[in-house]
Amino acid sequence: MSSSRLPSARPLVVSSDEDLVDELLRLLAAAGAEAELAAGGPALRRAHRQAPLVLVGGDALGGSALRSLPRRPGVVVVTTGELPATEWASAVELGAERVAVLPADESWLLERVSVAVRSPVERGWLLAVGGSCGGAGASTVATAVALAAAPGALLIDGDPWGGGLDLLLGAERADGLRWPDLAGLRGRVAGGALLAALPEVRGVHVLASSREVPEPVPVEALVAVVEAARSVGCPVVVDLSRVGPPDAAAALDADVTVLVVPGRLRAATAARLLVDAPGSPWSAAQLVVGRVPGGLERAEVADVVGRPVLAELPHDRSAVPRGERGEPPSVAVRSPLGGVARRVLTEVRTAAGERAGAGAR
Repeated sequence: MSSSRLPSARPLVVSSDEDLVDELLRLLAAAGAEAELAAGGPALRRAHRQAPLVLVGGDALGGSALRSLPRRPGVVVVTTGELPATEWASAVELGAERVAVLPADESWLLERVSVAVRSPVERGWLLAVGGSCGGAGASTVATAVALAAAPGALLIDGDPWGGGLDLLLGAERADGLRWPDLAGLRGRVAGGALLAALPEVRGVHVLASSREVPEPVPVEALVAVVEAARSVGCPVVVDLSRVGPPDAAAALDADVTVLVVPGRLRAATAARLLVDAPGSPWSAAQLVVGRVPGGLERAEVADVVGRPVLAELPHDRSAVPRGERGEPPSVAVRSPLGGVARRVLTEVRTAAGERAGAGAR
């Protein structure tokens, strides 16, 4: 259920107040920890994602670099005086678990750092799956990967009008929360409690859309759920809708993004438009090509889209009958979906491990 343990347990310090930084370095040293300092750019994004604890100086609140980052657990705002109301609002927006005022809260902060260093965050990997067109099979591929990663994976439905991913797992009658119950989530969420509240089938937790009240999934809620699950080591697969919020995929910062593309010219051309769109989160996507009788070959799809093919999905005659009977997709070793799911699973685990390793250097 967990990804690779982070080799570094360096808390991140974000502040340009030299006196405060010196004080935090002293506290971290007393806790046996070495600080990582970052103010912006790729270094801040990487450290913010991987650090066991993020200490933000009151002077850094409201900065554009911090506002552009996704929310995560383990953020503490540190200041040497009481915060004005406007900065309190910035701390809340940042998702801070506490505002620590020095020197009064020095003992608490020392203990909080010690706990974080003793127990580095083990983050689960994140895979985002999309389709180049309706009916491409993205939901089926996403479900298959989650099943192959079980037990302990989380499958998230990002398509409010897709009928509900719980149907693909045969979990439509299973007790547990759906998106309408969690759409108001923001900021830090307890990962263990969240997973326990969701339906679970064959070792896969599923957060599905509602068939009774189909509503768009707020990006803030999606990020909160993903971060909560990853923070407790749970691997996450998100099935993203092409008609959902355009910034959802970008906000998630997935380890791997996969586009499922049927071997047809229009589908491949649509995928090329997604990949080439300015600022597209799919620009680095890898492709799963669905084989179509008389359609394009995988090399032709790769040429049209301009992205590499990770796996090819042969036609699976059992997929539709299984779905109509409410049975989960087969991910047996020799099944078509099973082979694709394991290929994608290997890729995302490798990518997540490389990102964690790069973050430690």
